[in-house]
Amino acid sequence: MYAVIATGGKQYRVTKDAVLRVERLDAEPGSTVELGEVLLVGEGANVKLGNPHLKGGKVVATVVRHLKGAKVSIVKFRRRKHYLRQKGHRQMYTELKVTDISAG
Repeated sequence: MYAVIATGGKQYRVTKDAVLRVERLDAEPGSTVELGEVLLVGEGANVKLGNPHLKGGKVVATVVRHLKGAKVSIVKFRRRKHYLRQKGHRQMYTELKVTDISAG
């Protein structure tokens, strides 16, 4: 069984026992998180589709850890104009392990 969920402005296809990295969530490592924005649940040819969300559908996951992504460098540069701006960014992520998928 698999599901398509939406969290952090992105959509993810998840299966049971899958480990995925989503945008940072306010939850302690080891705690359980319920993701209610389920867009689709399917198993083989049997697919339930929401409009836009599946009523009663939920995905339960356990927070494994919080981490930072790779550093991204932002550079603005104009040649011969004495103009250089440099910035860096590291996105914060939460690693989740899916424990249960229900279609409702």
